[in-house]
Amino acid sequence: MEENSAYLAFLDIWHQAMWYLFLGAAALTVILVVSYWIRYASAGTLKAKFDLASEKETKTYMNANYVIAAGIVFIVNTSYPDVISLSPMWIFIRVFIGLCFGTLHGYIAYLIFKYYYPGPLNKKLKKLRYTPRINPSNGNTMKLLSEDEEDAYLDEGMQAEEDAFSVDYDVWIDEATGETKIEKYKGHLAALECDRCGFQTLKLQKEEILKQPTDTEDGEIMKEYKCSYCGRIKRKTQNLATNVDRERDMSTGKLMSDPLHNDNRLDMIKIEIHGTDGETKIFEFQNLHQAKHFLEEFDFDKLHEQS
Repeated sequence: MEENSAYLAFLDIWHQAMWYLFLGAAALTVILVVSYWIRYASAGTLKAKFDLASEKETKTYMNANYVIAAGIVFIVNTSYPDVISLSPMWIFIRVFIGLCFGTLHGYIAYLIFKYYYPGPLNKKLKKLRYTPRINPSNGNTMKLLSEDEEDAYLDEGMQAEEDAFSVDYDVWIDEATGETKIEKYKGHLAALECDRCGFQTLKLQKEEILKQPTDTEDGEIMKEYKCSYCGRIKRKTQNLATNVDRERDMSTGKLMSDPLHNDNRLDMIKIEIHGTDGETKIFEFQNLHQAKHFLEEFDFDKLHEQS
């Protein structure tokens, strides 16, 4: 009888704790989502909204859903108190069921935000990026210049960043006054920032294995980077893990041929790349020249470095 009383007292404390944890999870979910909405609404410009959404939106919603998953575990562990009071065995069963429901919700949320949500988010980002800008000084609607037209307003360093696909610049112009607005976006491929000129134009040129790895000993590789703007050459030595050559050959792919051909009817080029890990990347280009240049520069390693 005393053991049963102690067990019932424990259940009362357990249920109260689960309720408080559930309420805490619910409050944290609301705080995460609402705080993001407030930050998004208070972002001053469309560019600021774009930067915030591209960097934080998916991560915020995923974290909120993980907290919801924890809340599901907590709320399930307050259910059927009469049944649970019959035997301590039932509390372990209920904990297991709660973990199953919470894990299921978390996994479904992961799949949604990993594979489905990038589509709607991309549409949202496109709208933010390409909505005509307003000149704050006179209220005129500004025009977005094409890739060929914008080069006249970009300095050589900016053009080098675009040629390296590490940065993409949009140039908006007020045709009535000639005032311009330049916005900077992430490019399709990764490039390091040059420590001499400060532009993101430092790209891997070649690799040289200084010491071959063995089954028991690491090897050594030297990577040589070159800035496509100022010509700066930077060398970096890294260790090669054992058996790295075989693993690298299996995990790395490079596009060797250009499937595009010159066709004046082409208006926009869309390239969709599917990785062996199930990840899909979609890239859009305004003209054939950009797409061909991208294919020449394309390497899976650069995509992985960027992500």
